[in-house]
Amino acid sequence: MNAAKTGLRLGIDLGGTKIEGIALDADNNIVAGPIRVATPRHDYAATLDAIVGLVENLEAQLGISSDDGASVGMGIPGSIVRATGRVQNANSVWLNGRPLAADLTSRLSRPVRIANDANCFALSEAVDGAAADAHTVFGVILGTGCGGGLVLGRQVINGPMGIGGEWGHNPLPWAREDETPGPRCWCGRLGCMEQWVAGPAIEGFYEAASGQRLRSSAIAKLGSEGDPMARRILDAHTDRLARGLAHVMNIFDPDVVVLGGGLSKLDHLYRELPPAIERYVFADHPVVDLRPPRWGDSGGVRGAAWLWNSP
Repeated sequence: MNAAKTGLRLGIDLGGTKIEGIALDADNNIVAGPIRVATPRHDYAATLDAIVGLVENLEAQLGISSDDGASVGMGIPGSIVRATGRVQNANSVWLNGRPLAADLTSRLSRPVRIANDANCFALSEAVDGAAADAHTVFGVILGTGCGGGLVLGRQVINGPMGIGGEWGHNPLPWAREDETPGPRCWCGRLGCMEQWVAGPAIEGFYEAASGQRLRSSAIAKLGSEGDPMARRILDAHTDRLARGLAHVMNIFDPDVVVLGGGLSKLDHLYRELPPAIERYVFADHPVVDLRPPRWGDSGGVRGAAWLWNSP
């Protein structure tokens, strides 16, 4: 079987804690996977080995070999510098400065397309997901980090520097006195959105207030049950997230915003976030169309496979 002719596309989502892989056929059905393995943290060579092993596992499920030419697309928590081909801005810092695409191309004996994981998520949801009816889409990743992807007419807006949609390392808009200068981010700056609205931020603020470390889902459950401390943390998180998203909307004005990542499972955001965003949007009649992801945790890995449908 010649996988290139049959349209088999492998998608890999390289996350900070796990690596996921699937295979799509020509009709965009998942025909192998999902397979998930732990990410070897702070070990670039082991990360390469894990990715190669995942590809080989998918090919074994499909009954093909590398000679059959299944395409490989991958989403990463960073982007590729066009001039050098090296990784930049990854919160999985052991990837930064590495020629990841070239190394994988060599190991897998075929070209590998790499894009930001939030761009992959946004593309998947814009093509056949929650925002398939929209022309302009902002896909938001809220998990261990905070990222975003811009899609216009089912094409990702990368930009010449590869940072299109990268809102997580902008400062918190309309910061208040007690929010200045803000927590220090891994990127070296103070007050980045990622440090205010990602999952570890909710957990960290709750721990500072209560002395107890809980997962964000547990904090959300306490808030829904009326726990006043949890409710204060969640309300502050919603307001900060609203300010950050309003800043993007004032620039891009997307038809639809789709949430992804672990925090996209928090039901209260879909009730409370749209009116909170509208308070900060620079329009007389603001409308915020906020949607949960159709593909859940698989949006990013599907979008990675979709990279081979783009020019």
